[in-house]
Amino acid sequence: MNLVKNASGRLVPTELNGEPQIPYMGIGNYKPTGRKFAPHIPSNADYPEDGNKQVENLRDALVKAGLRDGMTISSHHHFRNGDLVMNQVFQIASELGVKDLRWFPSASFPCHAPLIKYLEDGTIHHIEGSMNGPLGAFSSEGKMKGVAILRSHGGRYQAVQDGEVQIDIAIIAASTADTFGNANGVNGESVSGLLGFALADSQYAERVIVVTDNLVPFPCIPWQIQGNYVDFVVKMEKVGEPEKIVSGTTQITKSPDRLLLAEMTAKFCDAAGLIRDGFSFQTGAGGTSLAVSKYFGDIMRERKIKARFARGGSNKYLTDMLEEGIIEYILDGQTFDLDGVRSMRDNPRHVATSPFTSYNYHSKGNFAGIVDIAILGATEVDTDFNANVVTHSDGQLLHGIGGWQNCLFSKTVIIPLPLFRNRIPVVVDSVTTLCGPGELIDVIITERGIAINPLRQDLIEATKNCGLPFKTIEELKYEAEKICGKPQKPVFDEQIIAAIKWVDGTVIDVVRKLK
Repeated sequence: MNLVKNASGRLVPTELNGEPQIPYMGIGNYKPTGRKFAPHIPSNADYPEDGNKQVENLRDALVKAGLRDGMTISSHHHFRNGDLVMNQVFQIASELGVKDLRWFPSASFPCHAPLIKYLEDGTIHHIEGSMNGPLGAFSSEGKMKGVAILRSHGGRYQAVQDGEVQIDIAIIAASTADTFGNANGVNGESVSGLLGFALADSQYAERVIVVTDNLVPFPCIPWQIQGNYVDFVVKMEKVGEPEKIVSGTTQITKSPDRLLLAEMTAKFCDAAGLIRDGFSFQTGAGGTSLAVSKYFGDIMRERKIKARFARGGSNKYLTDMLEEGIIEYILDGQTFDLDGVRSMRDNPRHVATSPFTSYNYHSKGNFAGIVDIAILGATEVDTDFNANVVTHSDGQLLHGIGGWQNCLFSKTVIIPLPLFRNRIPVVVDSVTTLCGPGELIDVIITERGIAINPLRQDLIEATKNCGLPFKTIEELKYEAEKICGKPQKPVFDEQIIAAIKWVDGTVIDVVRKLK
C-alpha cells in the first residue's frame, strides 16, 4: 500500500479496495472536475403498465435486481437500532452463494451485529459507512477483508453523486409505500420520520427496492421517495421498530458536571451575542446537547426572541420549542424520537431535508454555513483544536461521523465535553484520528474552563469581560494531565482497517489495527 503525507500531515493511502484515492489537500483546495454520475437510462416499456411493481418477497426482488458477486448494496439508517431489513438482505445473499459484496449504509448500529458472520464467510467484503458498536470493534481487530471507509452524511451523498461509489442495488425501508414505489417514513406503524438519507440511493442506484410493512393504494402521500426511481416493491411483516430509533440518551442529563457544561455553553453563546432574534442553531440528541437547547430556550423566553430555525436531528425538546413558537422552523435531517416523527408528520413548519440540501460539499452551496451555532461532541480534541469522533483514546473504532464534519462549516462551532472520561484526558497533544481540522473548530468548553480558538479574535473580544472561566487549550490539557496523569498512547499495527474521508471525498486520516 503506497502511503503519502496529506495536507494535515497524516500518512494516507493512494488506493483502497482497489480504487484510487485522493489525499486531503486542505479546506476548499480540492476542486472536482467532470460531471455528476448517472445510472443507465431506463425505459418505461420495461415496467408494468398498471404501475404495480410489487414482487412476492425480498428474495425475489434481489434476484430480479440481478444480485451477484462484487455488487454494492446500499441502505439508510433512519430506523437506527431498530432496522429489521438489512440482516435479512445479507442472509438471502449468503443463501444464494453471493460473495464479496460492498455494503454502503448511511450508518450501521448494534442491531447489525449478526452481519459479522457474513463478513467472516465472505458474503460481505467490506463496509463503507459509519459503524456503531460491534461492527466497529470487529473492524478494529483487523478482521474485515477489505478496508472500511467512513464518510459524513454529506460526504456520502457527494460520493454517490460524483460516481465515487456506484450503487448496484439500493434497499429503502419505508413505513408506508404504494405498489408504484412512492414511499414515506411518517405514516404507518413502523415510522422513522423522513427518508432523506435514502435520497441519493433512489436517484443514482441502478436498481431500487422499496420494502414496507404498510402498503397503501396509489398515491402514497407524502412521497418522500418517488416511485419513478423504484424498480421493485416488497411487503414484509415488519420493517423496523420505531421505539429503537432513539439515539443514545434522549433525556436531558442529570449529571451535575454535564449540566454545568450545558449552562456554560449557553452563557458563552449569550455573552458572545450569538443568541439574538432570528438566530439559528443545531444541537444533538445527547443529554448535554439537550440541556443546551433547554438553556437556549430559557434565554429566548426571557428576552422574548425567536430562533428563525433549528437544525435537527429532532427530538421532543426541539419540537416543544417549535410548538411553543420560540423556534419558527425545524429543518430536520433525521428524527431521534417519536415526538420528532409526530411533529414532522403533523406540523408544516417541521421540514424534512436531505444531505443534498444540508451538507453536500459538491453542490452550489448548502445550508450548513447558514447555521449560526453548531453544538457538537467529540471523543478527543488536541492543542491545535483538531477533533476526533470515530475512535476513542484507546484506538477502538466505535463511532461514525454522521453530519459532524458538515456542521463544522457553521458560523460558530462549539464542542462542550468533559475534560476527562474514565480518568483519561480528552484534551491531548494530537488526536488519535483526525476527523475535523482545528481551523474550523471555534470553542472548546469543559467543566474546568473554556478555550477559544485564537483564530476567533472576535469571540475573544466579545466575551473578555463576561466572567466566564477562560483558559488556553494548553492550560486545559495540562490540568487534565495533572489530575489523571499522561495516558499511554494505543499501539497500532501497520494494517489500515479504515479510512476517514473529508467532506470533499479526499482521505484525511486512517485507522490502524490495534496491536
